[in-house]
Amino acid sequence: MELRVNTHLSLLLVIIGILSTLMAVDAAATGCDLFQGNWVLDSSYPLYNESTCPFLEKEFNCINNGRPDRLYLKYRWLPRGCRLSRFDGRYFLEKLRGKTIMFVGDSLSRNQWLSMLCMIHSSVPTTNYAVNISVIKDMTTYTFKDYGLKVTYHHNLYLVDIVKRRFGRVLNLNTVTAGKLWLDVDYLIFNTWHWWNRRGASQPFDYIQDGTRIYKDMDRLVAFGKAIVTWGQWVDANVVQNKTKVFFQGISPSHYNGTDWGNPKAKSCYGQKIPVLTSVYPGAALPAVAALKKSLKTIKKPVTLLDITNLSLLRKDGHPSIYGFGATDCSHWCLAGVPDTWNILLYNLMF
Repeated sequence: MELRVNTHLSLLLVIIGILSTLMAVDAAATGCDLFQGNWVLDSSYPLYNESTCPFLEKEFNCINNGRPDRLYLKYRWLPRGCRLSRFDGRYFLEKLRGKTIMFVGDSLSRNQWLSMLCMIHSSVPTTNYAVNISVIKDMTTYTFKDYGLKVTYHHNLYLVDIVKRRFGRVLNLNTVTAGKLWLDVDYLIFNTWHWWNRRGASQPFDYIQDGTRIYKDMDRLVAFGKAIVTWGQWVDANVVQNKTKVFFQGISPSHYNGTDWGNPKAKSCYGQKIPVLTSVYPGAALPAVAALKKSLKTIKKPVTLLDITNLSLLRKDGHPSIYGFGATDCSHWCLAGVPDTWNILLYNLMF
């Protein structure tokens, strides 16, 4: 009797797997929009336990830092008109056996990279891994040795260069020398924007160069757009199309003004426990999104935009706030949390 039940259960799981695959294929065929939809409660979430992930860093570990509420962990992204395949770490490792996936960008890329590592580890917790840290290259690589998969993070704030000159540090909008570190990678996920409006002591450059002209400052949105065009030229010149797939992470939003989500009394994301439960964020559109999409159109080779802005705007509850690393943080994301969904979307688009 027990054998028959187990056989029936195995058959049922196979049928569910086939149906899920067919629905995913059908969704892709009908051109559904993975990036429009709403957040729904799902008791099977989160996808991993933060306390058992060996990669998770203090600044994103909100539970360990004392965050008392847990409901924010239980939301799943439901795209409009289509179904997302659930992340399967073992399948991911098999598909990427012997390959390299690299996240390139600022701390939001680090947020997504650490999320990916935790998701893989949760699926295959016994697999062996090794870490390699290069201070000179500002890169960290985890290699899952049983599969030969390398998952790398390259810390790079602007993608274009900052060069030291006799008169100061210059952000050069026209050169990308770091590109030599991105060659021959199988999957590249880029990101930049978080630092473009930095000023004062935290700004890591003194001047901006565009062509032959050097400025003390310029419109940062314009500068950002020019940098993306330059990065796109690197993609066109260096990416081997049948070898490497290129993604751009998109613009990750911050939540420092409650007026944007219809709560003027909220001065930041602190105390926010649930998402915006509609599919449309009530606040204004982010100008950086339009600038990014305009610049991406100049690239001839395929670049897939991981257009995470809208779904992340709805997650005012997903930031560390005071449960991060220092001052109130409404820019980065708790892990487990929103970047897990970015990786589910990436996973669906990769394969």
